Amino acid sequence: MTTATTTTDERALEELQREHGPALLSFLLGLTYGDRQRAEDLLQETLLRAWQHPEAFEAPYESMRPWLFTVARRLAIDARRSRMARPTEVGDGVLAATPDPSDVTESAVAALDVRAAVRELSPEHREVLVRIYFDGLTVNEAAADLGIPAGTVKSRSHYALRALGRCLPGYSAVRAPALRRPEPACP
Repeated sequence: MTTATTTTDERALEELQREHGPALLSFLLGLTYGDRQRAEDLLQETLLRAWQHPEAFEAPYESMRPWLFTVARRLAIDARRSRMARPTEVGDGVLAATPDPSDVTESAVAALDVRAAVRELSPEHREVLVRIYFDGLTVNEAAADLGIPAGTVKSRSHYALRALGRCLPGYSAVRAPALRRPEPACP
């Protein structure tokens, strides 16, 4: 790793900030979708790069603006890629409300809730769910086993799952505006 031994004169950097800072901040606000904090951070990083690279002041252009805008744009792209590569951070509130996976109490309570809700279904709906979800049969296998058409198995499983969704705590099912068949009642 090499370190810069020479840096830009402080007066030149102040003048650079005064002359190009507002336009650069406006440019960075556009690149960060209006996130002022991120734009200001990128502006500071851009000025730091100018301070670390005094040779940019000796470039053949009339103004430092093209160099600054190029550096700022590349920093904004790098920052965005970096954020996209990392998973989103989870706050303490989410972690506190998330059950401990090693605690079997939550899964036992959920299993009891599911069993109670399944017991309240009509026998026709219950037997379809048992065949498909508990026995692991396909729709066609369940239809052959029950001696009913595959479409009936699909329909019964659909309405049974909707009824379970209404009965189970913490689950919100999407409701259709008009139902053609009556759904099993929730206890």
